[in-house]
Amino acid sequence: MVDGVLAGTKAQHRKALLAARRAVPDDVRAAEVLALTEHLGQFVSRADTVCAYLPVGAEPGSPQMVDRLHELCSRVLLPVTRSGADGEPLALLWGVYVPGALVAARFGLFEPAAPWLPETTVSEADVVLVPALAVDRTGVRLGRGGGFYDRSLVLCRPGATLVAVVRDEEVLDELPSEPHDIRMTHALTPKHGLFALADTL
Repeated sequence: MVDGVLAGTKAQHRKALLAARRAVPDDVRAAEVLALTEHLGQFVSRADTVCAYLPVGAEPGSPQMVDRLHELCSRVLLPVTRSGADGEPLALLWGVYVPGALVAARFGLFEPAAPWLPETTVSEADVVLVPALAVDRTGVRLGRGGGFYDRSLVLCRPGATLVAVVRDEEVLDELPSEPHDIRMTHALTPKHGLFALADTL
């Protein structure tokens, strides 16, 4: 865990964290992806439904992680983004992951093909892997600011394992929070694997 408190606005945090991610060498990124993938078997099981995601840009993770989850779990769900008529982000829809059956979507994403499952399907998940730019030791997550996950995580069932997937350097002592923030229960990092965010490393 990094001993650190980011000063400034969320926008400033995002800019700095994205720049740091882009500067990570390709070989380091590949090693981190391998480590993250190897950790999955330590906390998911055959009976689990897992909500995962396909990374964009320099986000931690990989399609290989989703394939590994498909091997390990009962069902893997991937998010489908959509917006309202006014452009406001809506809660994510979900699609069952079928290898080789993804379609191109906006934001450079790949998503499951229709038909999709309703936004409330996230309540069936035992584990939700959430993209994050950083997370703090109390579970506050800093995302990209799109708002899709803010509207979706409130639908998770009590007791679900909510996992921020980040680099080791992106676990911080404190991040600014707002009343609507849904806190992560755990972080998953290449070095430390899965750990509860109340833990001290």
